Amino acid sequence: MSGRTFEGQHAVVTGGGSGIGAALCRAFAAAGATVVVADIDLAAARTVASTLGERGTARRLDVTDAADVQACVDEVVARHGRLDLMVNNAGITWGSRTEDLSVEQWDRIIDVNIRGVTNGVAAAYPLMVRQRGGRIINTASMGGLMPAGLITSYCMTKHAVVGLSLSLRSEAVHHGVGVTAVCPSAVETPILDSGQQGGFDGRRYYLTGQGMSKALDPDELATAVLRGVARDEALVIAPARSKVTYAVGRFVPGVARRMTARFVGQQMEAMR
Repeated sequence: MSGRTFEGQHAVVTGGGSGIGAALCRAFAAAGATVVVADIDLAAARTVASTLGERGTARRLDVTDAADVQACVDEVVARHGRLDLMVNNAGITWGSRTEDLSVEQWDRIIDVNIRGVTNGVAAAYPLMVRQRGGRIINTASMGGLMPAGLITSYCMTKHAVVGLSLSLRSEAVHHGVGVTAVCPSAVETPILDSGQQGGFDGRRYYLTGQGMSKALDPDELATAVLRGVARDEALVIAPARSKVTYAVGRFVPGVARRMTARFVGQQMEAMR
């Protein structure tokens, strides 16, 4: 994709201080949008915003706080008169045997990965309906399309994000609003090495499980996302080879389930 596809548009990107979020901030700004880099880590948000020049503004945002998310959206509208792009990207993961997850860990991943997205939708979607335009972009994962043990809680939340996105899309189209779910395989971000316990090796798991020798560059993913959003695609699946994995899961689910069970068993053995 080339040119200033999003010239004059106004975006909020949650989790914008690092990884996929930071790459999306850079890509939207390069494509002509103004961007609120929203992150619970204000220092990280400021670092990213400083690279965007006058197109970037940093804001501390806790996506689990619905009032804070609403205030963020309201601030953009007060400044610019509208919000064109709501990117619900913030997320966390746990890599662990499911029996070792605490109730607190379940609550935390639900709060960030599901409520963080629904809070963004609740704040932005009614506004976009009134505007008769806008786009909601929700960062999910291949884990939202394919089941996988040892990241059970993560996959559960990302399946919810995909379900929300596809369901809302069928309604939003009647208001001129686009909805896209982003479903990448392993991306070179801090999440590859976070949330690990009990001998779980996230980098090995994600790369081996998805047949990748190296993780996808976040800026390459951001380019694919902007292209998909501009085309109003329902799902952005990247890299391209992951579309084959998705097709196998859809059309020969029994084969996909056996392959997944075998892989997860191998990873459980490696954790002993």
